[in-house]
Amino acid sequence: MTINSEINQRVTQLRQQLQKANYAYYVLDDPIMEDAVYDQLYRELDNLETEYPQLITPDSPTQRVGDQPASQFVSVTHNIPLYSLENAFNLEELKAWENRWQRYHEAEDFNSIEYVCELKIDGSALALTYENGLLIRGVTRGDGTTGEEITQNVRTIRSIPLKLNIDNPPPIVEVRGEAFLPLDEFDRINQQREEKGEALFANPRNAAAGTLRQLDPKIVDQRRLQFFAYTLHLEETEIKSQWQSLNYLENSGFLVNPHRQLCQSLDEVADYFKQWETKRKDLPYMTDGVVVKINDYSLQKALGFTQKFPRWAIALKYPAEEAPTLVKDIIVNVGRTGAVTPMAVMEPVHLAGTTVQKATLHNGDRIAQLDIRVGDTVIIRKAGEIIPEVVRVLPELRPPNTEPYEMPDRCPECHSPLIRPPQEAVLRCMNLSCGAILRGSLVHWASRDALDIRGLGEKIVGLLIDNGLVNSIADLYDLTPEKIANLERMGSKSADKLINAIEESKQQPFSRVLYGLGIRYVGSVTANLLTKNFPSIDQLSQASFASLSSVYGVGEEIAQSIIDWFSIEKNVNLIQQLKKVGLQLETSSPQTTTVESSPTPLSGKTFVITGTLPSLKRNEAKALIEKAGGKVTGSISKKTDYLLLGENAGSKLIKAQELGINQLSEADLLTLLQTD
Repeated sequence: MTINSEINQRVTQLRQQLQKANYAYYVLDDPIMEDAVYDQLYRELDNLETEYPQLITPDSPTQRVGDQPASQFVSVTHNIPLYSLENAFNLEELKAWENRWQRYHEAEDFNSIEYVCELKIDGSALALTYENGLLIRGVTRGDGTTGEEITQNVRTIRSIPLKLNIDNPPPIVEVRGEAFLPLDEFDRINQQREEKGEALFANPRNAAAGTLRQLDPKIVDQRRLQFFAYTLHLEETEIKSQWQSLNYLENSGFLVNPHRQLCQSLDEVADYFKQWETKRKDLPYMTDGVVVKINDYSLQKALGFTQKFPRWAIALKYPAEEAPTLVKDIIVNVGRTGAVTPMAVMEPVHLAGTTVQKATLHNGDRIAQLDIRVGDTVIIRKAGEIIPEVVRVLPELRPPNTEPYEMPDRCPECHSPLIRPPQEAVLRCMNLSCGAILRGSLVHWASRDALDIRGLGEKIVGLLIDNGLVNSIADLYDLTPEKIANLERMGSKSADKLINAIEESKQQPFSRVLYGLGIRYVGSVTANLLTKNFPSIDQLSQASFASLSSVYGVGEEIAQSIIDWFSIEKNVNLIQQLKKVGLQLETSSPQTTTVESSPTPLSGKTFVITGTLPSLKRNEAKALIEKAGGKVTGSISKKTDYLLLGENAGSKLIKAQELGINQLSEADLLTLLQTD
């Protein structure tokens, strides 16, 4: 169809007007157009583009939300890694960081150093690529090296410009920032989910991350994410500092946090940090600290990076939020390993952006230590702002006639006697037919790192057990759509999907099946090690204690656990059943079971472990280090070579920083082990 110049001009004019209105509304928070007028102009543009599709451009306001959901997300490698930041938890640690980077870099005068302070937004990091001013790609942070391309979803975020608002944009620029869910949107979404009987989101950060991974961009658009830009990567630029970068981003059409501050000294940084400790609670979004960056890019370049962190930046975190509440009850849960864990049930309390009603009490020893009782007023906090825990009891507020809590002596599920194994702090149910153990085993079997059976969550597992449809993992593979279609919340379509997902799980590799069996101490990393050394379930089940414990990274405790597991007749029968239904119980390319006696990569090195590691249990990490020739001790000293650092690290991290001890993440450790 022929397009005259008048139509072309009108489309261009409409596009410019709508882009200005979007920028004013979503970035400046200063609307320049009534909603009804905007809607009228938008419809006119949409109609013209429908009639003349050759006029559609990628930056048109009508192209924000794609029509077709994605079938999957593609993993891509970041051109420049997205490093995590080192954490400081008080002003003393902030000063220690300044001392470290100053020792690393020789300079005549440190008094002229400027710092940029920005509020640390609690969301999900994104990397955006613009080519000649147009948005062409949006990628999640992922593990910092590899992320997922979610461009369709990124385009729905109104504070991310589809086209940079500058003349003569650079050929390529990468913008990084944080996608987040404003608190009012978080409350609105959870209210809608509650009305529909859907599970509520735990907090705005998890809701934002889950939203970004939605396959349908229309759902993402409905959730109204926002985005703060905080840095850019641009070749051959006149931009020489972080402060200039933030101004450049703002001028380019991005929403940049308005509460940023350029500080002339660490004292000014400290003042900024103190100022926002209270004020942040009035913000319309979640923030858990302050990001401090050296302003000068040339100094940033000179300082460079450690194995994990930039030396020129640090996240100064606020203390975990604490709140008082009342203990209404103390209950116990039975996990898949039979471990009996006590939980405090409390009056709901708002804590670090979420409503908390339960907190773990860990074990009977912890209960005795706290002397916690039903009716007590307690102080709770979130460890790492994630896991609620009881910090202390306020005995002065204890009502009269309360009684100390005693752990049960029988399983609350099956009423079997509970046993406390030697050298353990937990009580355990040893009845393998216990309903709670079965539930936990099935949920673990279906989890993402195991067989990854989509749709088989805790509620469906409970329905299957309650209706007598499954009594073991193997029973899952006897299910048919007809058997489950009449279950609550299940129709014929959902039944077909679940059965297909169960059938597809038969293709998962041996290592995932082994992890899914839930053998104590055998995590996903250990399962990989075992399947490389014992290429079939038969070889593994017949392996001796000596051959198991000699495997690099296994050790005696794990070896004994494997032998104990295969000594139980019920477990042996389960393996035979899984063979019959076609699970992968051997590797496709058997590998040698011998362990080479080559020089070990960590010979003579001393390690200390602190915090919770992402996938390795502490005993697994210890075994890996010792098998590679290293030594693990319990305290930091000048003789310590490395601190293996996980989440929620404590005083060991502070002491390591004071002594200048090298810090390693779990990924760093595994890299060291592979370098020899």
